[in-house]
Amino acid sequence: MHSAESIAHSGGLIPKFRFQDLDIWKLSVEIANILFDIAEDLDERRFFRFAEQLRGAGISMSNNIAEGSGSSSQRDFVHFLNMARRSTFENANMVIIYALRGLIAADVRDAVLGKLDMLCRKITSFQRTLR
Repeated sequence: MHSAESIAHSGGLIPKFRFQDLDIWKLSVEIANILFDIAEDLDERRFFRFAEQLRGAGISMSNNIAEGSGSSSQRDFVHFLNMARRSTFENANMVIIYALRGLIAADVRDAVLGKLDMLCRKITSFQRTLR
């Protein structure tokens, strides 16, 4: 597994996009990697629909941050950041429910929820700098 940091600054002939320097993007990729690991475990346990939903919502955060960074206006960027922020809530909801069902351990739940909360707060702070 590669970290957002290693991908963002890998050098060479790979072009660098401005979102790769954003801490919120890096954190969203870190969280997505964790959610993908959880999804792989769910796949092994034959909870395919839950796994797929977690992957989609997990990658949605970084996708919206990246897409918004390419906006031609700050207002559009704020809109995409809001969608990324909403995805943190979607992911938190799934993690809570999956933990209640015994599909995710309590320590994993707590760690992921902590990271999602931090990302949500960082996105909100970053949005304020764009207004």
